[in-house]
Amino acid sequence: MTRTRTLTLILAGGAGSRMGVLTDDRAKPALPFGGVYRLVDFPLSNCSNSGMEDVWVVQQYEPYTLEGHLANGRPWDLDRTTGGLLILHPFTGSDGEGFPEGNADALWRHHRLIDEFEPDVIVVLSADAVYTFDYRDLVDTHLAADAEVTMATTRVEEHPGRFGVVTTGDDGRVRDFEYKPSEPKSDVVTTEIFAYEPSALLGTLRELTEDGEERSDFGHGLLPRLVSNGRAFEHRFDHYWRDLGTVEAYWEAHQDLLHGKGVDLQDPRWPIRTSGGHLPPARITRTGAVDDSLVSPACTVAGRVVDSVLCPGVVVEEGAVVDHAVVLDRAVIRSGAHVERAIVDAGTEVRSDAKVRGGDDPENPIAVVSTGR
Repeated sequence: MTRTRTLTLILAGGAGSRMGVLTDDRAKPALPFGGVYRLVDFPLSNCSNSGMEDVWVVQQYEPYTLEGHLANGRPWDLDRTTGGLLILHPFTGSDGEGFPEGNADALWRHHRLIDEFEPDVIVVLSADAVYTFDYRDLVDTHLAADAEVTMATTRVEEHPGRFGVVTTGDDGRVRDFEYKPSEPKSDVVTTEIFAYEPSALLGTLRELTEDGEERSDFGHGLLPRLVSNGRAFEHRFDHYWRDLGTVEAYWEAHQDLLHGKGVDLQDPRWPIRTSGGHLPPARITRTGAVDDSLVSPACTVAGRVVDSVLCPGVVVEEGAVVDHAVVLDRAVIRSGAHVERAIVDAGTEVRSDAKVRGGDDPENPIAVVSTGR
């Protein structure tokens, strides 16, 4: 039986502007999640657990904040002699040179390399969501339908207009696609997990280029044209998936994790792998108290921590309170400070007796405090 030659591309080059100061100086896929992980760990771990052996990561914005973490693919068993992890940067000197202006444009700029690989299926992923998924199921659906594109879709309870919204028939065929509509026709959205037939993907991008049409993001020209061709299908994903496109979503995903609604980070059958050094154990002093929280290695807790996630190296001094918060690497919460419904950026010092509390402003329900990294 001939083995399907699958190429997986993880798009990790966006600026993540809706995350504010959290992505001012870091690539969004490098943003910590769940204490010791980064957002990019989820698609990479899914690739590893799905047996995807050829994985390319497309970088652009603040690449140095991500590249060291990728560690040549070693944590995900992608440091191979043949295949494995390949990092793609903007380049000059040949067709496609320059900086991509969106996710579809990023694929087109690397079309020569993709052509040379000669894949049977191209799986394209974002690095902005938290979920676990066996991508082989997506590929099987795609091949069985003889599709030009197969979209992993899911239902969302709130704000479907933030995403690409689809309507489908009983046969799984995508009948209509709208990109971030003001009045969504359904609550079924794309998860930015796609399987493409290579000639359809690159051929359509070439047509858009030649016709002078919008080619920047998937939703502007690529997906509408493929849907109009009649060979676009869905693969319904009914498990936990959360896009972390906003500060509020980032905070809520951590609360999901703490209260058993999110991904299972302790599932030995589907491990989430990451890159990291050797850190000492966390220390909880006799004055420290921790309730329903995740405390990462190298933390020191002498105050009270409730429903919160502490990344490595965080210090919570005696008399400080951290309540329903996410505190990133090496931040220090001084004695008497109170942090509630908030995200504290890496390396930030919250001074003694300071009060940081989200929830008072409906437009900004989660407080974010940062003093630069």
